[in-house]
Amino acid sequence: MAKRKLLVIGATLALLAGLVFAAQTAQAQVEGGGWTAVNPSFKLQQVGCGHINGLTFQLTCGNKSGQQRAERRYATYTGGTHQFQGTFRITSMGGSRISLKQTFKTSGPFFLLGVERGGRLYAVGGNTIAPAGTAKVGVSVQVNTVHVVGNQIRVYINGSLRYTMKSPGGSFYDKFGAYRTASGAGPITVVWSDIQFWVK
Repeated sequence: MAKRKLLVIGATLALLAGLVFAAQTAQAQVEGGGWTAVNPSFKLQQVGCGHINGLTFQLTCGNKSGQQRAERRYATYTGGTHQFQGTFRITSMGGSRISLKQTFKTSGPFFLLGVERGGRLYAVGGNTIAPAGTAKVGVSVQVNTVHVVGNQIRVYINGSLRYTMKSPGGSFYDKFGAYRTASGAGPITVVWSDIQFWVK
């Protein structure tokens, strides 16, 4: 009887721990409630000297030409409001001007989050998003993008709104990993974690 009571207590504690974890996960996103968690499919893109091992993404060369890519490309969406959340940590970086996160329009680039050696985050082709030192080697950085298709994209770094831009309508998809921009080069190794998606 005592053994059965211990099993019941253990199961109850495990259930409560699971509920607490689920509640924490549900509240992890920015911009309040009303979100529904989703799990879009993805495919891996490894081109040139790009390599992927789980959630570790590498560009192993310093080539300044050609396509160098190691990314997850998620399923296409059209319309609505979509949120991405992920945390990255650069473990080594001999290059600079590498795109870490993209919200891509099927007809061409839309928003690319880039990093320079020294840790400055910027919108590729645009302004500084977070100053030097933000994403230096060894530092974990949380990224949230909230994309209202046909209206706006909002970019949060470590929970703070740092960048907005207008969004056209159309079809889009999320990507993250490491991608050499037109003015950039590797090498780089970046580890991503806590990847989550929500919709409204």
